[in-house]
Amino acid sequence: MENYTNLNKQYISGIWREGNGKSLYQNINPYNQEIITDIQMASQQDIDEAYEASKKVQKDWEKVNAFEKSEIMEKAVEIIKKRREEVVELLMLEGGSSFIKANVEVDFCISIIREAASFPMRMGGEMVPSLVPGKENRLFRKPLGVLGVISPFNFPMYLSMRSVAPALAAGNGVVLKPDEQTAMAGGTIIAKIFEEAGLPQGLLNVVIPSIEEVGDGFVDHPIPQMISFTGSTPVGKHIGALCGKNVKKVALELGGNNPLIVLEDADLEKAVNSAIFGKFMHNGQICMAINRIIVHEKIHDEFLEKFIKAAKEIPVGDPFNKKNMIGPLINREAVERILKEIEKAKQQGAKMVLEGKVEGNVMHPTILTSDTNEVSTSKNEMFGPVVTVIPFKTEEEAIEIANDTQYGLSGAIHAGSIEKGVQLGLQLETGMVHVNDQSVNDEPLIAFGGEKQSGVGRFGGRWSLDEFTTYQWISTQDVAREYPF
Repeated sequence: MENYTNLNKQYISGIWREGNGKSLYQNINPYNQEIITDIQMASQQDIDEAYEASKKVQKDWEKVNAFEKSEIMEKAVEIIKKRREEVVELLMLEGGSSFIKANVEVDFCISIIREAASFPMRMGGEMVPSLVPGKENRLFRKPLGVLGVISPFNFPMYLSMRSVAPALAAGNGVVLKPDEQTAMAGGTIIAKIFEEAGLPQGLLNVVIPSIEEVGDGFVDHPIPQMISFTGSTPVGKHIGALCGKNVKKVALELGGNNPLIVLEDADLEKAVNSAIFGKFMHNGQICMAINRIIVHEKIHDEFLEKFIKAAKEIPVGDPFNKKNMIGPLINREAVERILKEIEKAKQQGAKMVLEGKVEGNVMHPTILTSDTNEVSTSKNEMFGPVVTVIPFKTEEEAIEIANDTQYGLSGAIHAGSIEKGVQLGLQLETGMVHVNDQSVNDEPLIAFGGEKQSGVGRFGGRWSLDEFTTYQWISTQDVAREYPF
C-alpha cells in the first residue's frame, strides 16, 4: 500500500498546492521535537478561493442521487480500513497519540462515516396538516449550503470527520481548517480519503492559515452558512459572537471540567479502573477527560491508595512503543501551563500525593488532593495528566461540588445502585453522564454535546443531521381561499 503524498499542502478546488500566506510552519513531532515537514501557510485569498470553490459545486452535489452520495461515504470507510496502518502512524507521529488511542480514533472515524452514509436517504420531506381549508403543508429538509469546520489537535481526525462527513452526506460543501499542529492528521489526510473515494472536486477544501495573518477571515467570510468549531471555550465564545453578528448558524463543542463521583457503596476496583482510563487516556488531552474525582469520605483514603498504585503502573513514553499508554503533551507550552496550575493549587492548599516527572513534553500521571473545589487544578480544565481528588460527606454535597463549574460537558458516577446513579446523574448540569463508567464516551448514534459554557448544539446520529440541514416550508392552496378583506 502506497502512502499518501502532498499531505503538507493546501487542498483548494481539487488541487494540491502551496499556500500563499506569508509564513512557513514547521510541523514538529511532539515527542522527539523532530521536524516532520514544513507547511507554507494559507492566505486570506486562499480561504476566499476555497469557499468560492465549494459554493460553485455545492448545488450540483445537492442534486446528486442519494445512493451515489451514500456510496462515496461507504468507499471512504473502505479506504480508511485499507489505510489504517498509515493513518494510525500519522496520528502517532504528528499528535503524539498512543497506538491504542490512534486506533480508537480511527474506529470513531469509521463509525461516524457509516452513520453519515445513511443521511442522503434521510433528506426527504413530510406532510403536515393545515389550519386553512384546502391548504397542503410540505416541509423539505435541505442542506445549509457551505460550512466552515474548525477542528483541534487532540483527536484531530475524528473531531474533523464528525462534522465533515455528516455535512457532506447531507449535501453541503465544506471548507476545513484543522489545527496547524495536526494539519495532516486532522485535515489533509481527510481530503485525500474523500478524493480517493470520488467526491467531486472543489466540494471539500482544506486550508491551513496562520491566524496571525488572516484573523477572523475564516469565520467572518460571507459564504459559509454555518461554522462548526471544536476547541477552547474562550475561542468558542469569540466565534459564537462573530456568528451571531453575521446571523450564521454555529455548533460549538468546547471545554470541560468533568467530575467522577464515587459513592460510598461503589465497587472500588471498578471505580479506580474507570478513573485511570477516564483521566489518563491520551494524557488527559480530551475535552471529556475526568478533571476532578469526588469521593465519599469513608472510602476516600482506600480509593486514593488504589488509584495512586494504578497510576504508577501506567506505561509512559514514546508513542511508537505500543506498550505505552501515555505519550507526550502536544507542546512545551502545555507542559509549562500545567506546571504553573499545579504550583498555584499547592499554594492554595492542595496536596501532591503523586508527582509525575516531566521528560521533555512527556508528563507522568500527577494526583493532588484538596478538601475543597477551590484550588486551581479543580477549578480549571487541566487538559493534561493531572487530577484532583476531593472528599464529600453527603450526596447533596457531591452534586454541589460537581456542578460548581462554568462547564457542563460530561461526567460519571459510580454507585452500588444503577438507579441511584441515574437519579444523581439527572442532577448534574452536564450534557452527558455515565453511570458505573467514566466520562470519555462517544458514539455515532448519540447526541453528543454540553451545557453551560461547554458548548451549543449536538453531534451524532439524527442530531448531526439536524445541525447540518435546515427546513423549508412550501404550502399549496388547492381551492380558493377566503380572505377577510
